[in-house]
Amino acid sequence: MRAIQALQAGGPDVLELVELPTPVPGPGELLVDVAAAGVNFIDTYRRAGVYPMEYPHVVGTEGAGVVTAVGPGVTDLEPGDHVAWTNASGSYAEQVIVPADVAIPVPESIDLRVAAAVGLQGLTAHYLVTSTYPVQPGDDVLLHAGAGGVGLLATQLAVRRGARVITTVSTDAKAGLSRAAGASDVVNYAALDDLTAELPAIVRDLTGGQGVAVVYDSVGKDTFEASLASLRRRGMLVLFGGSSGQVPPFDLQRLNTGGSLFTTRPTLDDYTATRAELLDRASEVYALVASGDLDVRIGATFPLARAADAHRALEGRATTGKVLLVPGDEPAAGATSPTPGVAS
Repeated sequence: MRAIQALQAGGPDVLELVELPTPVPGPGELLVDVAAAGVNFIDTYRRAGVYPMEYPHVVGTEGAGVVTAVGPGVTDLEPGDHVAWTNASGSYAEQVIVPADVAIPVPESIDLRVAAAVGLQGLTAHYLVTSTYPVQPGDDVLLHAGAGGVGLLATQLAVRRGARVITTVSTDAKAGLSRAAGASDVVNYAALDDLTAELPAIVRDLTGGQGVAVVYDSVGKDTFEASLASLRRRGMLVLFGGSSGQVPPFDLQRLNTGGSLFTTRPTLDDYTATRAELLDRASEVYALVASGDLDVRIGATFPLARAADAHRALEGRATTGKVLLVPGDEPAAGATSPTPGVAS
């Protein structure tokens, strides 16, 4: 089978297409033919060495596909089943070993590419909006990267729960996508001279001087100060990513002087800590997709061999929605020619 390895820590150029033996599922494992693999910022962090990894390693942890073989002890899944996963190492490949306890059954009504696109980001948006800070009717919410994969999904989920959502984006085209997802106000931060000073002023003007109940921040270093300053009294900053870099240590006393603020750094693993919780979240997300109440945007697809281009597009913020890698050699639909997803 073909797979993408990171040969060493570094930029996208360290990614190489290689031939590897077809893996064999062991006890409690599935062998899956990959229909699509999700491309995520955590893949770029691991490739670059931000997170310690062994090299070479096959990149990727997310995807969807069809089970072709099961290992000993697997009783609830069988060959031919459609599954998705968010935590199976080596997913940038034509075939992957998926532990059965992290495999999510995919309804036949949902296309496998859509299932791959909504996996990590859909579950993330769900736990952020329903669990980390459960959005309430009437809440004002600030969401950074509003046209990204999580951003578009979290906006829809927050609006469904009765919130007014304010988003930030980097281009006018992305602003249109964010508004279409339900954002009431969209700020193009590229037009601001001083994000840290100007964004909180805009947010407070939109909220009658109060600030927002919650900020969902996946950008990190570049937006953290503006996020803190945009919160209302007893507001919560939910830092769930660092696409601009990691936030440096800060004095917790600032939470006091800012108005008894809260901050948290959640991760999906802790919100899908049991299989029951994983399947419950996934079933809620899939139900919304299947009913047409949650639109999943596939912003770009690349053939497996062009994984490096996919990483460049993602890190260059040249994409919207979800970026996928697909088997075969079909032409890529890149940032200049997005492929919209369909809520099947």
